Parts: sequence; structure tokens; C-alpha cells
Amino acid sequence: MADDKVNLSQDINELRDELARLNGHRFIRVYNSKFRMMWFQFLRGLAFGFGSVVGASIVVSIVGFVLNQMEVVPIIGDWAKQLAGEIMTETQRVETGQ
Repeated sequence: MADDKVNLSQDINELRDELARLNGHRFIRVYNSKFRMMWFQFLRGLAFGFGSVVGASIVVSIVGFVLNQMEVVPIIGDWAKQLAGEIMTETQRVETGQ
């Protein structure tokens, strides 16, 4: 029975030491301060946004390159050229008042 009390006391002391070490951890200290937590979340959001933009740019450029190699884009390019021509013609007509 005395050994159980000694073991329990040692376990409690070890648990107390571990809890003190955990409370001193950087992650816990960040979340103890609202300002630090907001700053951390702001930086996290910036990194996420920047990563998303860079990733999307890479994916779009690769897809565009592949489509260009398959000669699908020139068809779309001709259509876009015709559309731009129609828009310019209409814009010039409106500006001259016809």
C-alpha cells in the first residue's frame, strides 16, 4: 500500500512537470495571447493566399502550354479575335454616333 502511494506521488509529480513543460511550449504561448494568435493567423492566411496564387498560376500555365501544343487554343484565339473585332467595330460606331 505504501508503494502504491509512493508510485502515485511520483506519477503526479511527473505529470506536474510535464504539464509545466507543455505550458511553456511556444504553441501554447501563442494561443495564450489574443494579439499573438491574431498575428499568427494573419501570417498563416497570407501564406495560404500566396501559395494558392502561385499554385494556380503554375497549373494554369501548364494547362495553357499543353493546350497550345495540342493546337486547341488557336481555335479559341480566332474566336476571341473575331469577338474583339466586333467589340471594336461597335465601340467605334457608338463613338461616331452612327
